[in-house]
Amino acid sequence: MTNRKKLLGAAVALGAVAIAAVLWVPQVTFAHCQIPCGIFDDPARFTELREHITTIEKSMNQINELSSEPGEHANQLVRWVMNKEDHSDDFAEIITYYFLQQRIKTPESDDATANETYVNHLTLCHKMLVTSMKCKQTTDLANVTALRDLVDSFEKAYNAK
Repeated sequence: MTNRKKLLGAAVALGAVAIAAVLWVPQVTFAHCQIPCGIFDDPARFTELREHITTIEKSMNQINELSSEPGEHANQLVRWVMNKEDHSDDFAEIITYYFLQQRIKTPESDDATANETYVNHLTLCHKMLVTSMKCKQTTDLANVTALRDLVDSFEKAYNAK
């Protein structure tokens, strides 16, 4: 085989690797656009929140299990900790960018009922944000249970509009 054919083969292989790398790079996604587009899917957001909670819970369980022999499982421990952190952040992003910034509206009047509903929604969102932060900080499964309960309470209050 000539040097020219070897170089051509190497160039094709390198090109294929480069294309594969570009196609496999994870894409950053956000909870929702801020155009405003007016396209909202509240049930999908609640489903996403629950999926993040389930992933956080699985991460905590894996961290707790692998921590029995941290030296032997150091790589996997790091990966599960990072996974837990990422999903806690994604959860908080949905609450912040989707619900707080776009879906929960400040009441335009001095309507006591509307103000009470607004404060309840804000309070529940704040509690969810704090609890998702606690999920990042610990492997205490009580935080996962609290987060699930808060999402249930928020969904019920939010849909009662």
